Amino acid sequence: MATAWTVGIVALIVVWVALTFNSFVRLRNKVREAFSGIDVQLRRRHVLVPNLVQVVQGYAGHERQTLEEVVRARGAAAGANAVADRERSENGLSRSLDRLLLLVEAYPQLRADTSFRELHHDLVELEEHIQYARRYYNGSVRDLNNRIEQFPANLLAPAFGMRRAEFFEVESVAERQAPTVALERA
Repeated sequence: MATAWTVGIVALIVVWVALTFNSFVRLRNKVREAFSGIDVQLRRRHVLVPNLVQVVQGYAGHERQTLEEVVRARGAAAGANAVADRERSENGLSRSLDRLLLLVEAYPQLRADTSFRELHHDLVELEEHIQYARRYYNGSVRDLNNRIEQFPANLLAPAFGMRRAEFFEVESVAERQAPTVALERA
């Protein structure tokens, strides 16, 4: 009788360990998939930035320092891999784009340019997609981190090599909003 109870308890523990491991794997993979969603959107932004710089350069070529800053920030952002490095470099790129769009205010003919207007619209739309992707990623990170920290799963997390994931944050409230520029109607 005692042997049957022992076998039953061991079987329950084995099932619990297997279910816990599988939930860790599912949540870790969800975090990876969510980060790939951010990565796709950021790559789209990296493709858009040179076109935006080129259009602005045609009107404001003497604003070389701002344009070079945007190009440098884009290069740094494109080369970052770790979440913390990516976050830092993307925040730098966002600040540079904000300065570029503020520069545009001084050039009414640029604001009226069809190419610029289309690129600006694409950038605003893209920033919204990035924001959605960040929310999804951060929600996935939250779920994984909660599972890793909750008892009794937290007893198994180190044994399975599970570690907390990092959130993808923005630095300031101003950066949490898509850049906007008041455009004149053509």
